[in-house]
Amino acid sequence: MNAQALRRRLLGSMLFGVLVFGGLLAYGDASKVGSELGEFRWELTPLILLIALGNYILRFLKWQYYLAKVGVKNIPIWDSFLVYMSGLGMTVTPGKIGEWLKCYLLREMHGTPATRTTPILIAERLTDALALLSLSVAGIIAFENGAWPIVAVVILGSAIVVAFSRHRGASARIVTAARRLPIVGRFAPEVDEMQESNYLLMDPVGVVLMTALSVVAWLAQVVAFYIVLIGFGVDAGPDTFMKASFILPISTLAAGILLVPGGLGVAETGIATLCVNLLDMSRSTATAATLVIRLATLWFAVVLGLIAFAIVLRRLPAAVVEDGEDLDRADPRLVATSDPAG
Repeated sequence: MNAQALRRRLLGSMLFGVLVFGGLLAYGDASKVGSELGEFRWELTPLILLIALGNYILRFLKWQYYLAKVGVKNIPIWDSFLVYMSGLGMTVTPGKIGEWLKCYLLREMHGTPATRTTPILIAERLTDALALLSLSVAGIIAFENGAWPIVAVVILGSAIVVAFSRHRGASARIVTAARRLPIVGRFAPEVDEMQESNYLLMDPVGVVLMTALSVVAWLAQVVAFYIVLIGFGVDAGPDTFMKASFILPISTLAAGILLVPGGLGVAETGIATLCVNLLDMSRSTATAATLVIRLATLWFAVVLGLIAFAIVLRRLPAAVVEDGEDLDRADPRLVATSDPAG
């Protein structure tokens, strides 16, 4: 898959995003939504975007921690930041290209084996999911809204991932069995390296620390959402903040579990519906608030990521960018994972 294929996928996702926004407008009545947007306190926008940017920077620090954990310590911080942001730019693409693109770019720029960095994707998603669950748990208890299946999936899935990754005997048996497979067996050394990286990343202390960092990062998104609500005239106060701390994380988490690129459709539906039910907002106001927060979080990240990706592409050899098979050869073992970031 070359750069042209990436562009096609990204364009397709953007068109789908337009359809999602169109569906939201239909839900909230387009003319009323337009009026609500006209009443929004747009002077708050710079603050909202700045806080959203804080989320990306904190999650980048987690990326740096994980790189060091697997022994990748020779990457200039600016290069690492550009690579990380490039991944965010592809968040909305089908197949979760943004997830493994980071590993591929590191390999092409600095020769870092993609098999060593691929498990970072799992660790990132795991700690993001646990952080989102932590932020929303008070609301799950208080509002009794049937979100417990999401809790069960996240907790069970996280326990399985950590237990399997840290149990050398079990993982070794699975790796040994995989080696006997006709295709996978050819990549036995790479599979061993991935398993070792996974073991290092799933250190319980590291999981706790990175989950705590993720909580702070996603709390920034909650604060941005809270400010959006205030901008639409919702009363400020602890009650509104608590509800915001439930609405945004649980909607993002649900979208991640359903493996929807960027959470498109699922996150918007969850946010708008919960705003109506929990904050007594009209459909038009809830829709307008959903549009603003998604533009300020998801699509703001996409724009920044595409700028970073454009810079990275200029630094890659032309053959790498244009070769129609090179990206496919980058690492066929890379696993697409869910991105709660939406």
